[in-house]
Amino acid sequence: MSTTADQARSKTARRAGIGAFIGSTIEWFDFYIYGTAAALVFDKVFFPELEGALGTLVAFATFWVGFLARPLGGIVFGHFGDKLGRKTTLVITLLLMGVSTTAIGLLPSYASIGVAAPILLVCIRMIQGIGLGGEWGGSVLIASEHAPKGKSILYGAFAQQGSPVGNTLSTLSFLAISQLPDDAFVAWGWRVPFLASALLVVVGLFVRLKVTESPAMARVIEKRETAKVPLSEVLRSHPMLIVLGIGACTIGLSATYFKSTFALSWATTELSFDRSSFLTIILVANITQIIAQPFGAVLATRMRSWSRAVTFMLVPELVLMPLMFVLISTESYGLAMLGVAVATIPHCLYYAALAGMLASRFPAHLRYTGISLCYQLCGTLLGGTTPIVGQFLLNQTGSITAVIAYAVFQVALTLGCMLLLLKRRNYEKDDEVARAAAPAVATA
Repeated sequence: MSTTADQARSKTARRAGIGAFIGSTIEWFDFYIYGTAAALVFDKVFFPELEGALGTLVAFATFWVGFLARPLGGIVFGHFGDKLGRKTTLVITLLLMGVSTTAIGLLPSYASIGVAAPILLVCIRMIQGIGLGGEWGGSVLIASEHAPKGKSILYGAFAQQGSPVGNTLSTLSFLAISQLPDDAFVAWGWRVPFLASALLVVVGLFVRLKVTESPAMARVIEKRETAKVPLSEVLRSHPMLIVLGIGACTIGLSATYFKSTFALSWATTELSFDRSSFLTIILVANITQIIAQPFGAVLATRMRSWSRAVTFMLVPELVLMPLMFVLISTESYGLAMLGVAVATIPHCLYYAALAGMLASRFPAHLRYTGISLCYQLCGTLLGGTTPIVGQFLLNQTGSITAVIAYAVFQVALTLGCMLLLLKRRNYEKDDEVARAAAPAVATA
């Protein structure tokens, strides 16, 4: 039978997991609504002088600006998260993201203030990227470092689950307002999801303020083992972990943007899909991800070999990602929905396990900075560039084949890098010692 102390630790761990999930959901909702708006309306609102595919490409470029800023957020908040603790940084990142997202919803159009509108859009998008850059690592760690023995991947998946739920809420919000006439949608309708973010942030703060500091980080602070400059130390002592971690994150980040940003634009501008029908397809894929994704964490936890679990998850994607594009190109609503939903399953299983696996390879005193660098640099170099590269390849070749080849390359890169990463030292046992020594105090 569980002791009172065990029950208290379990309650604290659940509170940390729920806090990570809710905060992460709000942050990802804020980030995803920008990608959807960039695909559907930003070319008209902020770049009306650029027509057709060029306007879309420039809108996607502003989308990428958020990814350019994410490593900066990872470095800044990783520094403080590895020195002062995970909880404080998570409160700040949530506020930063909420304020910047609301500001985009209030931003005047190009027709109102001219070139100042896209300039301000880019600046605010950078602030949004900094917020998310600091958020992800902290959410993952506040959950996984509180986890009971042997369940770090399961608890890290709480934070990962925020991505598909945030994406679903984003798609639902745009699906609802896409019912508006085109003039109303362009004039004011697209702003509604951005403004709604302010209410969500209040809810997120209420939950997040109740979460306690993680045992692993509390132990580092107590023993005065914090690094003087975490960024410098992690680059000096673990450079290959960073390189492999960047590659290992690839398809976990880019798959969403292949579907919800690039494919949305391609299907609604060059194929016969209308805005609402393809948003519905994306919504079904998001719901598929919400249902299927937790099983990836369960699978990785139960299988003795994490390498075998990763191989089992990702190899099918080498076939299913190309199939998705082929089925979309048929312009059949049913086949496109099937292709996008089925192709979602492999990478979402992997995404659930990714956070815990990556975190386990860094020591606690450098972990926030380490995993943030991997995830956010991957977002900048590979994830955030997905719509731009995809649109460029499509513009240059006039065929989806080159985009398919690029997607297959990203899956193969992810698989190879994660298998190599898993050969490195695992720091989970050090975390278990910290959890066992932590005070058994549950939040009320």
